Amino acid sequence: MFDLSNLVGPAGGRKNRKRVGRGIGSGTGKTSGKGQKGQKCRSGGSPHPWFEGGQMPLHRRLPKRGFTNIFRKEYEIVNVVDLARCAGIDPVTPEIMKEKGLIKKTGAVKILGCGDLSESLNVHAHKFSGSAKAKIEKFGGKVVTL
Repeated sequence: MFDLSNLVGPAGGRKNRKRVGRGIGSGTGKTSGKGQKGQKCRSGGSPHPWFEGGQMPLHRRLPKRGFTNIFRKEYEIVNVVDLARCAGIDPVTPEIMKEKGLIKKTGAVKILGCGDLSESLNVHAHKFSGSAKAKIEKFGGKVVTL
């Protein structure tokens, strides 16, 4: 019968910490298991993991590719099928979408045309794909670009 008074951990589950610098007999005395002299025996004396001993580092050997557009606009994407969660709400704005968990932050939102709608919705967003616009308007809904 097991209860809290006689619990035993798995064999080899706990290991004693290494007590360094405690005399010759301990096995980790004098130099504390760090060997003799040199960079790695000093305190804080290990180069960063990607240091290659003075060899031209990997991040400088590899070619640079592409470019980053600093004016890029990031859109949060919502599919038409997900708008069903906002049924009965008029208008469906980015704030409502955030409330319903369709987007994470109320930045720029783009509506894409994956799936189908079952009722008319008045949707406000920053961008709409052509198919999304067609599907929303097909059910008598309204598309408003912010």
